[in-house]
Amino acid sequence: MQGLHLTADLYHCTCGHELMSNTGTLAALCKTRTLDAGLTLVNEKWHAFPGYGDQLGGVTGMLLLAESHIAVHTWPERAGVTLDVYVCNLESDNSDKAEHLMHQLVEAFKPGQSQLQRLRRGDESAATPAAIPAANEDGTGELLLEALDASSVYGFRFARRLESRRSAYQNIEVLESNELGRTLRIDGCFMTSEADEFFYHEALVHPAAIAHPSPRRALVIGDGDGGAVEELLKHPSMEEMTLVEIDAEVIEVARSHLGNIHHGAFDDPRVKVHNEDGTAFVAETSQKFDLVLLDLTDPETLAGPLYTKAFFTHCQRILAPGGAMSLHLGPPFHEPERVRGLAAELASVFAQVHCYGLHVPLYGSYWAFAVVSDMLWPAALSAAEVRQRLDERGVAGLQYYNAEIHGALFALPNFYRALVPH
Repeated sequence: MQGLHLTADLYHCTCGHELMSNTGTLAALCKTRTLDAGLTLVNEKWHAFPGYGDQLGGVTGMLLLAESHIAVHTWPERAGVTLDVYVCNLESDNSDKAEHLMHQLVEAFKPGQSQLQRLRRGDESAATPAAIPAANEDGTGELLLEALDASSVYGFRFARRLESRRSAYQNIEVLESNELGRTLRIDGCFMTSEADEFFYHEALVHPAAIAHPSPRRALVIGDGDGGAVEELLKHPSMEEMTLVEIDAEVIEVARSHLGNIHHGAFDDPRVKVHNEDGTAFVAETSQKFDLVLLDLTDPETLAGPLYTKAFFTHCQRILAPGGAMSLHLGPPFHEPERVRGLAAELASVFAQVHCYGLHVPLYGSYWAFAVVSDMLWPAALSAAEVRQRLDERGVAGLQYYNAEIHGALFALPNFYRALVPH
């Protein structure tokens, strides 16, 4: 009964009618991707539904696997697809194969919006060592992989799983390894770890915060682990921080397991926590903020609506004069079109778009960020000016960001520079 069950609801698919209506084309895609993932095809069944008028019909199909099954149904008239991938982990752990297969299928349909669900089936307390490997003598254990694109994966070994639960929105795990310490994973994607969180959180927060002459009020959307808020609290001018995280259970898990990341930031009296949808909060609030930080999952997750021009326009409206927003854009080498598209959307809303980047170990790649504003120009600060502001504010305990790093973050490689406004 041990297994991993993945489902996906895909909307606004742009793959074309051939893939969604032609049984042979769809079957060939599913079989090829299944074998590429290392799963074992046993049998298959496909059925094409008739169309109406000039409207093509959809297709329902199933692949029977030695490991379990894959099911797919298409609605070309709605540009929609549902996917269902289940693998049994009784004798060996097939989770990574299932994750890889689902990623490949989703990419093939090119959805404009998607909802992904991830469920661990069975009683994990009764799992065999093969399903959830115990730590080896050298501290290694379960190898978990994550895809950077259709051709590239990376991963880490974890000695044990401290938490695994399904919230109303997503699957939440806390894993532990000798190298990374406690690590948060959501819907099969690595979010943050004790050992490397400073790369991401310091880069997200301090370039914008230091560029602002005196930030007092900040809005942080996402950041259920509390790492970005903890970095903001290092600036003594901060008077009020509003944290909007849609999933209260992420914060609950962080409180229980990730204290070395948030350091009690959720309980600081300057921090106000709201468990609600970030899009609705930004659209409805009348407050103004010196800083807005978007600490989000990727665009293909439930955070998708927060990567749109409409949402960026609302964020611009709530920025106080001289305010700035920062966010991550993704890996420019592995997903150049995503980075290009997001940078262009930002440039259509904000007068100042300053992209920067660094390598984030947990994300397996050089990662793109941006500070956007109507007037703030963080890259114009000299190292001496950054050092002076850090000293005057008494910002301490930094492991990545410093006066010299500030300017270096904005020195873009040519391939990245070609993707963004400059």
